[in-house]
Amino acid sequence: MPTFLIERNIPGAAQLTREQPRDIARTSNAVVDGLDTDYTWNFSYVAGDKIYCVHEAEDAETVREHARRGGFPADVVVEIADRFGPATATE
Repeated sequence: MPTFLIERNIPGAAQLTREQPRDIARTSNAVVDGLDTDYTWNFSYVAGDKIYCVHEAEDAETVREHARRGGFPADVVVEIADRFGPATATE
């Protein structure tokens, strides 16, 4: 299944309270449960005024539908073509 990187512009994201990410996760999980397709939210990173999420879905439109139903911004949705890290230097 394709993997997508989602950029969400959320002013003050880095100052979210402990409860806010929990509430966001509950909403996201409920939306995933309501989708009529395979969908996996892998993880999210919070940095400054943005949240970056990594999700697996059949296509970008499904990712956007998840965002619409959850009330989340999805300012950028791109399919991840590849990934690499430090160990790639020695392969």
